[in-house]
Parts: sequence; C-alpha cells; structure tokens
Amino acid sequence: MEIRDSERGFEAIIDGQVAGFIDVVDDGTTLTLPHTVTEPAFGGRGVGSALVRRAIEQARTAGRAVRPTCSFAAAWIAKHPDDVAGIEVLE
Repeated sequence: MEIRDSERGFEAIIDGQVAGFIDVVDDGTTLTLPHTVTEPAFGGRGVGSALVRRAIEQARTAGRAVRPTCSFAAAWIAKHPDDVAGIEVLE
C-alpha cells in the first residue's frame, strides 16, 4: 500500500487503484480530520488505519494539533494513544 498526498489530504493506493482517502483541513494550528473513506473492495486491509496514521505523522511534522471530527479517525486515535503521544488531540 502506498499513501500519497492528494488535493483533499492523503489517499491510499493498492495495485494502482485508490483504495481510500482521508480529508485533512489545515488551518495553520490544527489538522482537522473530517472524513475517512475506504472503498468496499479494500475493506479489512488496514487502509483507514494507514490513512489516519499518515495524517498523525503530518501533524507531528508540522507541529499541529489534531481534531478528529470523523468518527473512524476519533475511534482510531482513542485506540492508539501511543501513536499520538506528544500531539494535542482536540475534540
């Protein structure tokens, strides 16, 4: 799986196809994660997790807080506190 930048945020590519995407809105201090989608054909392969993880890496690199308004991203962050250590998570 390849995670690459897109106009919306990041997209996951598997076998040359877009397997999913995460929208990322950067207001200069916070990365808001409003929407995560995994295409049904790629479900159960960790696509959503990889996308949220990439957005978290971006927040860490840019020194931004994260606001997961997407229910999937919020649940993922709650399950993986070690992955967001040192990043402010806003509700």
